[in-house]
Amino acid sequence: MRFGILTVSDRSSRGERADTSGPILAAEVTSHGWQLVETAIVPDEQQAIQIILTKWADEDRFDVLLTTGGTGFSPRDVTPEATRQVLERLTPGLDEAMRAASLKVTPHAMLSRAISGIRNRTIIINLPGSPRGALENLQVVLPVLEHAVQLLSEHPDSEKGH
Repeated sequence: MRFGILTVSDRSSRGERADTSGPILAAEVTSHGWQLVETAIVPDEQQAIQIILTKWADEDRFDVLLTTGGTGFSPRDVTPEATRQVLERLTPGLDEAMRAASLKVTPHAMLSRAISGIRNRTIIINLPGSPRGALENLQVVLPVLEHAVQLLSEHPDSEKGH
């Protein structure tokens, strides 16, 4: 699978704070033998997020795009709104699974507004901004991602409808 990771953070985009979540996600992806195609950091600005997600999803270079950051209640947290604007179809089962697993760790999981979905043949998944939360949520959905990518690509080995 081919991954892209987009970190959404005002401070990291300005170089005021190191991005810690993006590299942790990158390490997890590559530890499974998957390809990390590209990473980027953008500020918490809806248009900037939409532009890069649209560009990446439309280039057919990625199977899965992960965002980290901007999914909470802060007024600057606009990643779900930006993501919703570029998605063609929602994938609520992924969101539900991540929140259910996170609720076993912290009641603050109820405050996550993260969403996921499909644009063209690319899966886009919002993850929390904290390194621990991002990794925990990614690990929840990893077991189904390869099959999901196969279904989207209409791979002959995939079982449609499952």
